[in-house]
Amino acid sequence: MKVLDLQCDRSHVFEGWFASEDDFLNQQDRGLVECPVCGGAAITKRLSAPRLNLGSVRAEASSTQEGEVTTTATAPEQTLQAAWLAVARRIVAQTEDVGNRFAEEARKIHYGETKERGIRGQASRAEAESLIEEGVAVVPLPLPEALKGPLQ
Repeated sequence: MKVLDLQCDRSHVFEGWFASEDDFLNQQDRGLVECPVCGGAAITKRLSAPRLNLGSVRAEASSTQEGEVTTTATAPEQTLQAAWLAVARRIVAQTEDVGNRFAEEARKIHYGETKERGIRGQASRAEAESLIEEGVAVVPLPLPEALKGPLQ
């Protein structure tokens, strides 16, 4: 198993686990590798060193030389990404995907024509604005496609 440090074009850093380097390249060529935060498909492999667990001794973080530039996500950024993924997974788990029928279903719920429940789906900007004008509570929330299916 090969663990690769990956980064999308929006600078989200994440790990990907692949059977081999060739497996990563094959999946990337087929468009199967995407950012778990934003769903972006422009993924690059970052330089990384092998990680070795040699016991309970914790390695100290290496300091950068003056003038050196790094693109590693900071601890707060990683915490924020993890929190966003947790919220997105919870939303997916606790809502029904109504797809392109979102505006129609939201109105039915709002006007009491169907039972109240959490839904998610797609709506055009005009549809969303119309819902808001009618007093229907909606929140635009881009969810990566990877979160909508089973996670491995």
